[in-house]
Amino acid sequence: MTKAKIGLSDHFTYKKLIRFTFAPIIMMVFTSIYGVVDGYFVSNYVGKTPFAALNLIWPFIMIMGSIGFMFGTGGSALVAKTMGEGNSKKANEQFSLLVYISIILSFLIAVIAYIFMRDISILLGARGELLENCVLYGRILCTSVVFFVLQFEFQSFFVTAEKPKLGLYMTLMCGIANMILDWLFIAVFKFGLAGAASATAISQFIGGVFPLIYFARKNNSRLKLTKTKFNLWVLYRTCSNGLSELLSNISMSLVSMLYNAQLMKYIGENGVSAYGVLMYVNLIFLSIFIGYCIGTSPVISFNYGSQNQEELKSIFKKSLRILCVSSVFMFVCSLLLSRPLSILFVGYDKELLELTQRGFFFFSFSFLFAAIPMFASAFFTALNNGLISAIISVFRTVVFQVAFVFLLPLLFSVDGIWISISFAELCSVIISVIMFIAFKKKYNY
Repeated sequence: MTKAKIGLSDHFTYKKLIRFTFAPIIMMVFTSIYGVVDGYFVSNYVGKTPFAALNLIWPFIMIMGSIGFMFGTGGSALVAKTMGEGNSKKANEQFSLLVYISIILSFLIAVIAYIFMRDISILLGARGELLENCVLYGRILCTSVVFFVLQFEFQSFFVTAEKPKLGLYMTLMCGIANMILDWLFIAVFKFGLAGAASATAISQFIGGVFPLIYFARKNNSRLKLTKTKFNLWVLYRTCSNGLSELLSNISMSLVSMLYNAQLMKYIGENGVSAYGVLMYVNLIFLSIFIGYCIGTSPVISFNYGSQNQEELKSIFKKSLRILCVSSVFMFVCSLLLSRPLSILFVGYDKELLELTQRGFFFFSFSFLFAAIPMFASAFFTALNNGLISAIISVFRTVVFQVAFVFLLPLLFSVDGIWISISFAELCSVIISVIMFIAFKKKYNY
């Protein structure tokens, strides 16, 4: 017996909430696997310097891809609210405009990035062989930026279209393709770093094109690509709503670059490689929280648009409880998996392995605090309050992380770099709670 389809207008129990968010969570996990799989094969089959290059340039690739997060999260909040108000035609026109604009914008950014990739790599601190590897990997991935952006964007819109499972299947297809191609290009054909970049680019192409074809054709979802007119107000509302997610992703990437710079200063290339392993685990664990936020956001926006305050309160309370339990679980998992995961990536180098494992221990504590500020930012985006969402994101990913990554190493040397993220997340929880209390009466959650 097949389970009943879950709609945005349903009443969400714990079971239904987990069922509805399961697909976007898995979608985000598999999307995050791109860099992880590349990292594993490059580290074990190509070498330490190409692995460091991949970790050095990947945050910049993520900055370009984060445009999709802005259009996806900000756009789905607006589109779902419009659907909640009962205007499906207008919702489809808004959806179509955002997809078309994101294609044009991401293409222009990719061309500029390709031209200046060498300068960007030098700015990040790459020199010699490390520089050449950064340019090689970065330029190949510039060819798939448009599709990378679309993949991130459609992850949110599949949920809004009440087709999260279809989005999941497409993301699984991309993730599996990436794994197979990485193995084929690197382990079998020995294409090296270029093989890793090509495997990821092809997978991103699949992730962007297939959803585009689906929404362009006649389908049974709540969304489809139609003729539309340029609407500056829609663009403004989307960008202001999704600004926090854009800033969050850009800031995370910039902070990663800053961490790499600090590690190069204190340790050298080994520090960048160790941080790369931590970022892979961080990316996968946080993608679970991001997936949950993507899954709940259209539901929050729909109920806000339809003024169903009781359901809004219910989703808010249930989400906080689910995320708190999940945070403890991830913290424990991180501690237990620290050694086996370190061995998986850098087991061939004893000194690097010890450094990575020590960093893992300190870094694990950040998972206790990360979920609440991430949900707070997504929650206010879903309520179409981009300003508060942006404030939470900026404090979390820029103000606190930058401050602690500069201050704590002065007191604790390299260990200060590892623990800085936990201090930043803890401070972000405090900011989030303050915002929840301040706006409780306005939104009646």
